[in-house]
Formats: sequence, structure tokens, C-alpha cells
Amino acid sequence: MVANDTRHRTRTGWCAAWAGMALLTSLVTPAWAQQTSLREASAQAQQTQAALQEKIDAADDETRELLTRLRDASRDASRLERYNEELSRRNETQAALIERRREAIDQLSVTREALPGLLRDMVTRLRTLIEADLPFLREERLARVESLESMLDDSEMAAADKLDRVLSAWRTELDYGREMDTWQGTLVGDEARQVDYLRVGRVGLYYLTPDGRSGAVWRADERAWQPLEGNALDELRKGMRIARDQRAPALLDLPVSVALETRASDAANSSAAEDEES
Repeated sequence: MVANDTRHRTRTGWCAAWAGMALLTSLVTPAWAQQTSLREASAQAQQTQAALQEKIDAADDETRELLTRLRDASRDASRLERYNEELSRRNETQAALIERRREAIDQLSVTREALPGLLRDMVTRLRTLIEADLPFLREERLARVESLESMLDDSEMAAADKLDRVLSAWRTELDYGREMDTWQGTLVGDEARQVDYLRVGRVGLYYLTPDGRSGAVWRADERAWQPLEGNALDELRKGMRIARDQRAPALLDLPVSVALETRASDAANSSAAEDEES
């Protein structure tokens, strides 16, 4: 009887223990499952966040690439605009040049017809200039004019070559006005005498005898020589040495052959005559 009671209590104790363990298990299992679910949710959230971050990074990379392309395209567009502006200016210049050449071609026939008369007029005016100018190298200069006159009658010579020779003669005459020169020759008005000439542009013509004791200045208004004495004669000797590169250039205190007022008046009249002819 006692043994049965003991076994009964023992089973009762084990049952109670198992019941307690079951109760504890029932209490612990939901908490563990909840923690596992939270961990799984957290991992899934992290994975979702990582995937989202990858998408954001990819979008950022694509955005940066697009911005880079946009900046490159903007620079290319600005460069093309500047190039187009330059081409536009060139096209305008070329169009203006083409128009001028077209007008020149249209006027070519008129110019070709007018050129012979123009050349002859230039040669005539050159002769007039030489005959009215100071009497230096007169024979040489007039011989050049006569050669030009003969050339104009040459029907086989090209008009361009004729124009070149006429312009060359005019350049030679113009150079006389900018030069200082000296040479030996017979005295104008007394071909029996040999003298040394000094020319200062087109405003002064002088002579000095070989012994250097006498000299004179040509007076264009009187068309005669006016003797020089004293300081003027010394200045003439100095001018001779300067023209021969025997001393450094210096100012000369010499009377002129042509009054500056007359020279200015002639230049004004010549300019007015050219304007009327044009």
C-alpha cells in the first residue's frame, strides 16, 4: 500500500515536471520564434535596403554620366556656334569679294577701252612736268618720255606691259622729289663750262665750280642762276660733301629754287585737275 502511494507520487511528480517543462517550452517557443522572425525581417530589410542602395548608386552613376555627356554636349555646341559665326563672317567676306570681282569683270571691257587714252594722257602730263620742273637731267628725262611715246604706238606690245613702263617712269620722277643727288655736267645756259651739280629734292638746284670758289642757285621764277656768296657758298660746299657721303647729314641753310608757296599751289591745282578728270 505504501509502495503504491510512493509510485503514485513519483508519477505525479514526473507529470508535474513534464507539464512544467511543456508550459516553459510553450512560453519560450513563441519568444524564440519571434526573435527568429525579427532577425529574418531585419535581414530581409537589410537586403532590401542594400538592393535599394545599389539602385540609388546605379542611378547616381547614370546621372553623373548623363551630366558629363550634357557638359560635353554643351561645350561642343558652344564650339560649333563660334565656328558657325566665324564661317558666317568668312562667307560674308567671300561674298563681298566675289561681288567686287564681278563688278571688276563687268568694268573690264570699259577699262580696256579707256586704258590707251589714259596711258597717253599720263605720258603727256609727264612731259609737261619735266618741262616745267627744275632743269636737272633734262635730256635723260625727256628721252625717257620719248621712249614712252614710241612705245604707245607699238600695237604688238601688251597693254599691261605699257602700263607697267609708264608707272615705272612716274615712280622714277616721284623719287627725284625725295632724293639728294650730285653729279658733274655742262652748265645750263653755258654748255662750255663743266660744273658740279647739287639737287635737293625738287626745291633746290645748285652748281659749284670744280675749284669750289663760286656757285649759284637756280631761280625757277627767273629761269636763271643766282650767284651764292659767303655763308651760302659754304653751305653749298657742305651740301656737296653730304651728298657724296663725305660727312654726316646736317641741315643746310640755302636759298631754294622754287618758293614753297608756288610748289603748294601747283600741287593743289594738280589735285583739282585730277579730281575734275576723274
